[in-house]
Amino acid sequence: MFADEHQIKKIVEDVIKKINTTGISSAYDLNTQNHSSAHGIFTTVEDAVRAASLAYREYKKVTLQKRHEIIKAMRDAAVRNAEVMAREAHEETKMGRVADKVQKNLLSATKTPGPEALHPRAVSGDRGLTLEERAPYGVIASITPSTNPVATVINNSITMLSAGNTVVYNFHPSAKKCCAKMVSILNDAIVSVGGPKNLINAIENPTMESSTALMKHPDVKLVCVTGGPGVVKAAFGAGKKVIAAGPGNPPAVVDESADIEKAARDIVNGASFDNNVMCIAEKECIAVNSIFDKLKDYMKRHGAFELRGEEINRLMRVVFDKEGQLIRKWCGKDARVILNEMGIHVSDEIKLIIAEVDKNHPFVEEEMLMPVLPLVRARDVDEAIEIAIEAEHHYYHTAMMHSHNIENLHKMASAINTTIFVKNGPSYSGLGFNGEGHTSLTIAGPTGEGVTTPVSFTRERRCVLIDYFRIV
Repeated sequence: MFADEHQIKKIVEDVIKKINTTGISSAYDLNTQNHSSAHGIFTTVEDAVRAASLAYREYKKVTLQKRHEIIKAMRDAAVRNAEVMAREAHEETKMGRVADKVQKNLLSATKTPGPEALHPRAVSGDRGLTLEERAPYGVIASITPSTNPVATVINNSITMLSAGNTVVYNFHPSAKKCCAKMVSILNDAIVSVGGPKNLINAIENPTMESSTALMKHPDVKLVCVTGGPGVVKAAFGAGKKVIAAGPGNPPAVVDESADIEKAARDIVNGASFDNNVMCIAEKECIAVNSIFDKLKDYMKRHGAFELRGEEINRLMRVVFDKEGQLIRKWCGKDARVILNEMGIHVSDEIKLIIAEVDKNHPFVEEEMLMPVLPLVRARDVDEAIEIAIEAEHHYYHTAMMHSHNIENLHKMASAINTTIFVKNGPSYSGLGFNGEGHTSLTIAGPTGEGVTTPVSFTRERRCVLIDYFRIV
């Protein structure tokens, strides 16, 4: 079973305390140098898929009890290595914040559902017994992003192996080293409790070509992708069952009935978490006019820095090129670093840049993946919801609303039709962080699985016995 909120908070507090007092490298006795980079890492797609196929044959022989032991060993290894791997992901991708990546790694390790999520179903009647069970697909191809690299490997690996599958990863090239190391750590944990080797595999030097070859390989039975429209489209072209986590541009709406200071704090915390690289993070905020300035003032008290007038244009010139394209090198950078580039020097306490703009501004339209939050003023809650729906671009991914008006909450939840809708909390609560429910970093809106679980990576099988085994 995955950990409850109290356990996660205790783990996180311990980790952050150790980081602050002794540094990342000594926070735990990790012995990560003993992990072989060759465990599950292959130079060719063919070799990786062959290894995964052979491992799947062995994994099918493993008992459910042993599968539970394997998943527990994976969780334990991920927790032990959470902060070192957060550091390595940060160093390699140059995105996000180490402390926040630690929390994401721990969240994936402790709140990703395991084999207990698979529930058989039996139906008996006059004509006998029908049993329905969840069966694995086999070898899964998983295409992962640079934004949540290690946390996604932890989450997907636990989810897919809990369902009885094996997996081959094609990582984002800018995160291949940290992800490969995480694969080796997890594989070592599996083998240490008597599990098969190479349940988790990856391509050593991933490319677009290796991604395509992996998705189209005849021994791959299911494709799981996390990324933009391009990679999702490519996955559907592979002719396989696809679980796709597409793009998002989540809005947060605040009406006049909300607890304004709490809303401001939650929005700043959500939008700045890991420097806004998560697809569920607040990407724009729309607030009704009557409380707009008050909300802005509270945001500044809780770590936001406001840009005005020409400063907003200067920021545009920093993060967008002359053709209006987002300059990717700024994705996931600290707010302070972006402001420094503008010639504005602030303390480390500043974690988010805010700017009042109109609803058609590029800051609103573009998923920037950086700690820059555009604020849009609305006449009333109805206009705020309309603007939010437009800004979300019908991705149906994630949205937030801060309100104590049940009618308004219901109205927006129904109208925006997102996979995740968070009421009166930061965006990350939608993934079970400081909120209820399980976590996943694969939010499969385009294909309908939603916040994925092991069930998402199974197919239903039915076995029928006629005229017997009804015992009443």
